[in-house]
Amino acid sequence: MSVTSRGATVWLTGLPSAGKTTIARALAGRLVEEGHRVEVLDGDEIREFLSAGLGFSREDRHTNVRRIGFVAELLASHGVKALVPVIAPYADSRDAVRKHHEAAGTRFLEVHVATPVDVCSQRDVKGLYAKQASGQLTGLTGVDDPYEVPETPDLRIEAHQQTVSDSAAALHALLTGRGLA
Repeated sequence: MSVTSRGATVWLTGLPSAGKTTIARALAGRLVEEGHRVEVLDGDEIREFLSAGLGFSREDRHTNVRRIGFVAELLASHGVKALVPVIAPYADSRDAVRKHHEAAGTRFLEVHVATPVDVCSQRDVKGLYAKQASGQLTGLTGVDDPYEVPETPDLRIEAHQQTVSDSAAALHALLTGRGLA
């Protein structure tokens, strides 16, 4: 199996507006240029098409993460680099996905995009922090709903302290070091 055909799931977890999707898309572009098969499983798109009807309770969030994890593992088992920029706020949900990948013999890397909540709220890409502050929204991850920071991720990216390109390069270096890029 050539390096470009080795699949893996790269799960980018972090707060809303941390930069997960931006970093994943930057990395995807680089990997495609190198000849890799890549798919970005964006959390918002998955919620719309695969997890429509789920809410944001702990149980629904766990179901959403399991569904995304299943799709990512399926892609990875067929030689695709599945880049997954999804919050996945609970450690036990992320661990369940990792264990499923390991049982299937598929690579799983957890990357924590560690942007502080104050920076995320300034970015507020989707207006969620403003809605939460005005009382129009409750259950915002990292503000009035839990976010369990990964204790030992494969990589921690301080995206607020470096460019998107530098963040994607750090992630690419991780993949290279693991024989995946």
